Amino acid sequence: MAVTSMSKSSIRDFVKRNSIKPPASFPVSVQYVVVAGGGGSGHSESGGGGAGGYRSSVTGESSGGGASAESPLSLTAGTYTVTVGGGGAGAASNSVKGANGANSVFSTVTANGGGGGGSQNNAVGASGGSGGGGASASSSAGGARTTDQGFAGGNGDSGARIGGGGGGAVEAGNTDGQGYGGDGVASSITGSSVTRAGGGGGGSDTPGATQPGGTGGGGDGKGGNFVTGETGEVNTGGGAGGSGNGGVGVAGGSGVVIFSIDSLAGVSFSGVTETNTIVSGKKVFTITATDPGATVTIA
Repeated sequence: MAVTSMSKSSIRDFVKRNSIKPPASFPVSVQYVVVAGGGGSGHSESGGGGAGGYRSSVTGESSGGGASAESPLSLTAGTYTVTVGGGGAGAASNSVKGANGANSVFSTVTANGGGGGGSQNNAVGASGGSGGGGASASSSAGGARTTDQGFAGGNGDSGARIGGGGGGAVEAGNTDGQGYGGDGVASSITGSSVTRAGGGGGGSDTPGATQPGGTGGGGDGKGGNFVTGETGEVNTGGGAGGSGNGGVGVAGGSGVVIFSIDSLAGVSFSGVTETNTIVSGKKVFTITATDPGATVTIA
């Protein structure tokens, strides 16, 4: 029997809704934090490694070297270079300084690797994003900084037999005491505050002594015969801590590249290790390692 009427239908009206995300509007404004690799420490009462250069365009935050935030990048659809710089190696002998960290790159932004710390027979700290500390020999000078990326390394002290602290992104080595590493810069680009680019502490002759690395991944310098300092923290650009009398140098920490972009933009990578999250409606990508020739494509 056919149904001719229905006074109360249990079938509700359905409305089909299609949600199609609109494309991003180019060029897109991209905020970034780019930190280079930290410098390695020197050999024997050595200087701490300088922090990797620190560059930031995050609104309301600081860049390195006491500079204000840079202008955000304005990027069109395309493929861009990205490189995370490794930390510099520590000095294996008295005749060489710690090695400088490697540069980090994002598009047109380059942060310079931190300067290596001085050794007893090659005692002046190396220049870099932040300068490496000088060795204790002859109270040798710390290395120079890169303007708007970091600060200079501290001088060594031959009387106290303490190497100079490596420079950090926000202050010079030795600011808080002989052999203390300079502090780094804090950023909340990832949604929580993280400090990066601290300088390494200098090494000393005193058994059991510690010269603190700067906040932001700087390794502590250590004292005593054949004692080695602490390595710089990975993905902070922290400088390496200096060694005691006769101790070899250690490596600085690797850098990092972080950027924030319109959530409507398509982002893909080649040769990159990364994590991502959403912060205040923006996609935030943290790149912790790259292969040679790594790229990011924005579409």
